[in-house]
Amino acid sequence: MSGFQAGLPGASEELIAAFRRLLVSLADSKRVLGIRYSDWLLGAPSLEAGIAASSMAQDEWGHARLLYATLKDFGVDPTTLEHDRSAAEYASVEALDAPFEDWAAFIAGVVVVDGALTVALEGLLEGGYESVDGRIGKMLGEEEFHQSLGDAWFRRLAGGSPEAQERLRTAVGAMAPSAIRAVASGDESHRTLSDSGLTLPAEQLRKRIRDRIEPLCRLLEMEVPEASAAAGDWDSVRGRGAGQLAEDVVERARGDRNRALFVE
Repeated sequence: MSGFQAGLPGASEELIAAFRRLLVSLADSKRVLGIRYSDWLLGAPSLEAGIAASSMAQDEWGHARLLYATLKDFGVDPTTLEHDRSAAEYASVEALDAPFEDWAAFIAGVVVVDGALTVALEGLLEGGYESVDGRIGKMLGEEEFHQSLGDAWFRRLAGGSPEAQERLRTAVGAMAPSAIRAVASGDESHRTLSDSGLTLPAEQLRKRIRDRIEPLCRLLEMEVPEASAAAGDWDSVRGRGAGQLAEDVVERARGDRNRALFVE
């Protein structure tokens, strides 16, 4: 019997699959988000901002490792998930499929994508599954720094030049629909979890995300973009929209080149 089944006697296969999908989606998203942050270690507007990007990248990679490790409860080998999957199997939020084009997109990623993933963690914490409670508490503590930095830079850019405002507005508009949908899809898998009390219902998660980013969107005189409809482009297996990461990004996520140098 897996740890998950032991913690929730009588859990159905559907419930186990839904929980597994959520954990993989969060872990993959955080692994890739860390890569997107790391891309800006040297391109940030200041040395301090680059150091912050480095710190946040390390946080996200650490969060991913903790979430992958939780999948042991399902009899899943975390090493296989981290190192042996193809790009088509990664379940990261599609807002992360492309790199952050500029610092405005970086900050939109912190506020919108990182913020949505944090709300998903809050939903899991309130679901009370014991195996993840302690780990999520640590993650949420580190995410407070991400939110503080993201909010401060968002306000700075929103109060800056028209070009900065427009770049920020464009990035938020591009990222928010897929980030919100991934966290609060309301599809059958999500409903299975929320009906069992293991996360919050989709409408509650969406409200929390809106509450986080709406005051910032108002600075740009824009509404919070709506989540994309979970229609024909929705991949119910991965819990994200259609498409996939570029192969070189997945090679980085898997650590292909450095694994060849690994010595026990």
